[in-house]
Amino acid sequence: MNDYHINIFYSENDEGYIADIPDLVSCSAFGNTPNEALEEVLIAKEAWLESAKANGKPIPVPKFSPIIYQVA
Repeated sequence: MNDYHINIFYSENDEGYIADIPDLVSCSAFGNTPNEALEEVLIAKEAWLESAKANGKPIPVPKFSPIIYQVA
């Protein structure tokens, strides 16, 4: 099984790093470093998936693929 793609970028407005998972709507996290943001979004991913399962919501199949991987 493929895992979900994670974006990590620096936000000047937030003065820190944001990590998000495009396939999981509103699943994102903040960190002072890229590693912190990654650790936090992995926690958020587990919570997102647990919540969806508990509430009978569908679990999206990982399908997001940045354009850079499509042209390489």
